Amino acid sequence: MSQSVQIQAIAEDVYVAPQLTPEAMAAAAEAGFKAVLNNRPDMEGGPDQPTSAAVEAAAQAAGLQYAYLPVQGGFQSPEEIARCAELLQTLPRPLLMFCRSGARSTNLYRQAIALGDAD
Repeated sequence: MSQSVQIQAIAEDVYVAPQLTPEAMAAAAEAGFKAVLNNRPDMEGGPDQPTSAAVEAAAQAAGLQYAYLPVQGGFQSPEEIARCAELLQTLPRPLLMFCRSGARSTNLYRQAIALGDAD
């Protein structure tokens, strides 16, 4: 991916990134990613933030699976954590999750994994 996009591995086949654009989807596919999980609510960053629909269309055009699970930065509900755990089981890997900075996606991933460990 472009050097301007800072991706970070949080597991062997799961990575996080700050806000991605539709244009970044082709680069994500070229980098070997199979799926993208968007955790940033639409319009959180104002009208200049790409919409989920725009990112999804670009992801699908690049051959990526796409999921949208918008969560707030400071709190993820038990339902959101459970949904993330489900998506982690079904989305192909390597997986690229993103939000505003990458921190929320990292936190959500860790909570979802912990939920799975508790079962």
